[in-house]
Amino acid sequence: MKSFSYINPTRILFGKGQIAAISKHIPESARVLVTYGGGSIKANGVYDQVMAALTGRSVMEFGGIEPNPRYETMMRAADVARAGKADFILAVGGGSVIDGSKFLAVALPYDGPDPWDLVTGKAKIRGAMSLGAVLTLPATGSESNCGAVITHQGLGAKVPFGHPSVYPVFAVLDPEATRSLPSRQVANGVADAFVHVMEQYLTVPAAGMVQDAYAEALLKTLIAVGPKTLADPDDMDARANLMWAANQALNGLISVGVPQDWSTHMIGHELTALYGLDHARSLTIVLPAMMRVRQEAKRAKLLQYAEHVWGVRGGAEDTRIGAAIERTEAFFRSLCLPVRLSDVHLKADVVAAVEANLIAHGMTALGEDKAVTPDVAKQVLTAAL
Repeated sequence: MKSFSYINPTRILFGKGQIAAISKHIPESARVLVTYGGGSIKANGVYDQVMAALTGRSVMEFGGIEPNPRYETMMRAADVARAGKADFILAVGGGSVIDGSKFLAVALPYDGPDPWDLVTGKAKIRGAMSLGAVLTLPATGSESNCGAVITHQGLGAKVPFGHPSVYPVFAVLDPEATRSLPSRQVANGVADAFVHVMEQYLTVPAAGMVQDAYAEALLKTLIAVGPKTLADPDDMDARANLMWAANQALNGLISVGVPQDWSTHMIGHELTALYGLDHARSLTIVLPAMMRVRQEAKRAKLLQYAEHVWGVRGGAEDTRIGAAIERTEAFFRSLCLPVRLSDVHLKADVVAAVEANLIAHGMTALGEDKAVTPDVAKQVLTAAL
């Protein structure tokens, strides 16, 4: 296991009724910009709870942040924030709202010509406006990590960025706030969290016994509670465990001291940017194909995954690996998620288009060993047809 330094400064406020507690963690003098998505928070009661908690503070709003938040949308949010002299951002929604708000938090104090440069790394992030989060969709873990992904519609690019200054000050995780979610969003959230774990776990052995055991526990939890949450929307124990597992999947803990992959995500980002696929659905298509194409490089961890997560112990190594991949696909299908490009009506021309975008965006040496070149990505996408 490699040396590491780990800190997660985000305060988690978990459980029913915790939205009211945000009043203790936002300065009374704050000028708060509340950001949200399509407006479902006004139908399910979350908006009213948030506004009650913000009583006495100056509050402004920006709604309409879309899935895969766009640079163009968040620049309009920046105009609202500047006009109201906001000094605190409260993101109320899922990972897209929180990711967009993180970009907003670094864009507002930036005095350079184009805040997109902060995403690409052309300009350095030197600080951010404080933000908090009220989570309504368990999926990305963005509520307590320092990363985000932003889409630039004009450039056809979907790019991740990260900086310690965008850790939320606090995050409310109230399972009751997820009760009204459509089944599609619940399924997407389960898959997103599952693949987050796999990107940090399915690499090469690194003697990270705690990280491996924790990752395996998260995967087994998601396998157990994902279908339960879909089958019984009122099962609050399942919802609570899903919410906590999705948070822990990407709060940085299971990645310390061990290699990370993320090639499935980078290829998935291009599928989303080009064809508008739900982020999670791009991942469930790419991951099984990636596991097959990269079987030799990941043999040891694939065998561990087969045994510790799926209980596959007998037979030849290739048989066990094949069974683990098939069970992964079956799990995704049980959530009504695609595992082939054909499942979402995409054809062979996708392969060249994604390969070209990966090259254009400098994604030419991905994976824990930098071995996922555009040619390997081409093999993965071909296997996913």
